[in-house]
Amino acid sequence: MKTTYQKPVLDLTATGAKIKSIMKLRGVSPRQVQIILNFPFVQTIYNWFSGKNMPSIDNLIVLSEILEVSINDLLVTNTVEIEI
Repeated sequence: MKTTYQKPVLDLTATGAKIKSIMKLRGVSPRQVQIILNFPFVQTIYNWFSGKNMPSIDNLIVLSEILEVSINDLLVTNTVEIEI
């Protein structure tokens, strides 16, 4: 007998766009985030915006504090159905 589950999957592009939007709304620049997170290059933040990669859990915690939102408010997920 197969069971169907709903599995959340992170939407990298939509999450990056949401982070960018919230940063703009809060008046926080990519350069400011770079300095706070001690990144050598601001390109890291632009890679988030484009969905090329995502912040680590540690960086999501700091980002959520900077932007005054919950981590869940930064993430966009889609649901896929899987059968086991």
